[in-house]
Amino acid sequence: EVQVVESGGGSAQVGGSLRLSCTASGLSTGVFDMGWYRQTPTNECELVSSIDTDGAIYYVDSVEGRFTISQDIAKDTHYLSMNRLKVEDTAFYYCAISELGFPKKYPRCSIGRALDGWGQGTPVTVSA
Repeated sequence: EVQVVESGGGSAQVGGSLRLSCTASGLSTGVFDMGWYRQTPTNECELVSSIDTDGAIYYVDSVEGRFTISQDIAKDTHYLSMNRLKVEDTAFYYCAISELGFPKKYPRCSIGRALDGWGQGTPVTVSA
């Protein structure tokens, strides 16, 4: 059974930084795509960033240049480093694992549980 555990959420001020971690067990991260979604206060669920097995990286436009996704395959862990945070980054962030890539959006994040791995979510609050 695949288990996914996130950590690192919390509060930050505008311009600050946070780093999210996601550790998976029950699979090898080297053969799965890894990603992060977020559920915004307006209930949109968007793919924030992903990295595939070839190392190709995706960022949604709103975080390009501020967020960095990385992975430590030996630890079955991947990370989302969030810098120059904005109020609009406030959301619940979910770690996702997929053998076949990720949709850019879901109507709601609970649908993401259909992927190979889905975390419990971690809140990020950015205040002015």
